Amino acid sequence: MPTDAPEADGTLSWDATTIVLVEARAEGHAGLGYSYTAGAAAALIEEMLGEAVLGTDALGPPAAWEKMRRAVRNIGYPGVAASAISAVDIALWDLKARLLGVALSTLLGRVRARVPVYGSGGFTSYDPEQMERQLTGWLERGITSVKMKVGSEPDRDPERVRHARSVIGEQVGLFVDANGAYERKQALALAQTFAEQAGASWFEEPVSSDDLEGLRLLRDRAPAGMSIAAGEYGYDLYYFRRMLDAGAVDVLQADVTRCGGITQMLQVAALCAARGIRLSAHTSPTVHAHVCAAIEPLEHVEYFHDHARIEELLFDGVPPLRDGALCPDPDMPGLGLALREDEAERYERP
Repeated sequence: MPTDAPEADGTLSWDATTIVLVEARAEGHAGLGYSYTAGAAAALIEEMLGEAVLGTDALGPPAAWEKMRRAVRNIGYPGVAASAISAVDIALWDLKARLLGVALSTLLGRVRARVPVYGSGGFTSYDPEQMERQLTGWLERGITSVKMKVGSEPDRDPERVRHARSVIGEQVGLFVDANGAYERKQALALAQTFAEQAGASWFEEPVSSDDLEGLRLLRDRAPAGMSIAAGEYGYDLYYFRRMLDAGAVDVLQADVTRCGGITQMLQVAALCAARGIRLSAHTSPTVHAHVCAAIEPLEHVEYFHDHARIEELLFDGVPPLRDGALCPDPDMPGLGLALREDEAERYERP
């Protein structure tokens, strides 16, 4: 699906987003799942994962997850396979909730009715006017923290971050995300600059998320009041455990459409709870609204511009955003979503 404008961050640029949709059917009900991933995930689901889950108990998604995990042993789990499994797993959990006639958040054990979000976009490709429109639009919707991309032009980043602060005022949280674009010492110097000049309180992937020593360096030496966050590229529990063992982050990120779906997202949350670390959900706000309503160590959900726009185009029943929080409907079974077939067909890849 094309973006509404050219987009870029510290290490990549793009003009379209691919979403892979899955339906899981049993007893006249259909569960819906999806992942933002490569189109190759659809072929993998058709060739391997569908056969693995066919005939499994619709009330036992974790058992189906184990069968899918074994099915991809020889091709490798991290990456496209994990995203494909995530999409199927989400569909299976949605199906289970629909079969039982309860909201997914209720099935998982809701601990909150309102799921806090932060506005996310602020792409490095935006001109100042585009940035201002997006930032003020989030504030008008009651969002109290916003995130912008940095890293593609490090020399300009302090000016861009100061400009964002001037637009949002002093009472709104300002987050920056480098997508791993900086080197360690460069990131440390900019952490100080962003904090002192613009009051930035969140620095996401200041260095590569694979550089656990570098993340720990930033966590130890960043200004007081600035959280170091990473983890969005985690696909399995071992990845998240290594990051926590290294003491690399103040807040761990995870993405239900990448990390193995709802089955494994709940386990990532348990890892965080055991370490006293907060969890922030990466993008995909509609699914995360339900899952994160049932996660106790939650910090917030990323209300990512692209995904929020796509989900509102493709689905009826998207949880409403009220005063800066997503509010999943407790009276709608499952995720409460219905696919707009005509919209989906407009973008469907042959």
